[in-house]
Amino acid sequence: MMLKKIAIVLVGIVSLSSFTATLAADLPITGRDEPALATFDRVMLKFMNDHQVPGAALAIARHGKIIYARGFGYSDVAKHEPVNPDALFRIASISKPFTAAAILQLVERGQLKLSDRPFETLGFKPHLDGNSQVDPRLYTITIQQLLHHTAGFDRETSFDPMFRPIDIAKALGTKSPAEQAAMIEYMMGRPLDFNPGAKEVYSNFGYCVLGRVIEQHTDMRYIAYVQKEVLGPLGIRRMRQGRSLEADRAAGEVKYYPGNAVKVKSVFGGDNVPRCYGGWNLEAMDSHGGWIASAPELVRFASSFDDPDHCPILKPESIAEIFSRPIESGFTPDGKPKPAFYADGWMVRPVNREKANTWHNGLFDGTSALLVRRYDGLTWAVLFNTDRDQKKQMLSGLIDPLLHSVANGIQEWPEGEEFAEPR
Repeated sequence: MMLKKIAIVLVGIVSLSSFTATLAADLPITGRDEPALATFDRVMLKFMNDHQVPGAALAIARHGKIIYARGFGYSDVAKHEPVNPDALFRIASISKPFTAAAILQLVERGQLKLSDRPFETLGFKPHLDGNSQVDPRLYTITIQQLLHHTAGFDRETSFDPMFRPIDIAKALGTKSPAEQAAMIEYMMGRPLDFNPGAKEVYSNFGYCVLGRVIEQHTDMRYIAYVQKEVLGPLGIRRMRQGRSLEADRAAGEVKYYPGNAVKVKSVFGGDNVPRCYGGWNLEAMDSHGGWIASAPELVRFASSFDDPDHCPILKPESIAEIFSRPIESGFTPDGKPKPAFYADGWMVRPVNREKANTWHNGLFDGTSALLVRRYDGLTWAVLFNTDRDQKKQMLSGLIDPLLHSVANGIQEWPEGEEFAEPR
């Protein structure tokens, strides 16, 4: 590993908003220096300075070969531990493309169909209060609609159950925090927010259900299946389920510095905690937001779709399905194709009839993440150990146009290397 330091101003110790002093520090940069790609270094450093970001990692692949992997800033500010290029970060909703890939594998293998109706077969018993009844529309929801966020759940109209583990545990009379089965039983007893298929509304809960579909059809826990059948063939060994509490941080995982320093009641009981360390139950978010991974691992996964005929985990037809325009939600009310749409676990923006930019971001308190597949064979992942800047702007949204701009200006790209087996 190469390590160099750049003078930069970094603010903060425990959380961004609680930083009480501005200290001049040498911000470490780890990973192999790539002179042809030095503009990425400069943009990352300036971005971190401008938005007071403690630590970050950026990895880039081109045509399936890794060409850049660097860590910036601090994994642990107080200990001055640098972020390594292969540091593990919570990836939040970038977990969803992995869940979608697992679902499409099971479709390939004939173990389920996208038209299947999971609430008819999962075997969970709806939790009903008083005179409430099950919404009959629940049993019309398909796996395809869960993938597309068109199943009828709208967290703006009602709420996101994945962030209400205490309330749901209390309602069901179970120990807090509520786990996946309790979440599903609780939601099965509530009315849907709209007719399934009527529109697209982002739903973490829908992908929670997909995780249970995978378990039902494989007789394996969700995490174990994805590690064996999705990550294993790609040589991804370190990606794993994240843990809620700071004391359970994985080896090589960064510390998180939430933009909002307000402490909340721990879902596990006890004292108030930063939201990123017990404000919600990360273990119950497995299939929609529970993974931790490194930036090189993410680009390794995303790059596997670049050559459909040789993809180790999915056939060309399944890859085409993953990025295809949904009939229900890929068009405007007057029938025109939307410029961008949510497909099977990915956002898609067509560039022409054959190519598209595809991406997913992730956001938790203390985490902002972005995974991008470009139409020209470039793939990158950028991970931060905080979520927003002082203006409450999401970091992944701010860095996205900057990285595209840098990439558009590169005239000659390094040859790159095949992805190496992890240590």
